[in-house]
Amino acid sequence: MSTPAPGYSGPPRPWPRLSVEELLAVKNTQPIHSLDDLAADTFESDEELEEFLAFTYAERHRDAA
Repeated sequence: MSTPAPGYSGPPRPWPRLSVEELLAVKNTQPIHSLDDLAADTFESDEELEEFLAFTYAERHRDAA
């Protein structure tokens, strides 16, 4: 059995229970209305995207052969 850390003063206090609405308000989160809300320009060009997809495909199938 381990010993408590210095300054330990008993069991941890439970986190306050918040509703989903309260958690969203605390995080200032807005609902997703469409897939466009999730869109991001991750790759600078189509070529960069194609390189990433080729690499990902190769890595996923590397041990299959």
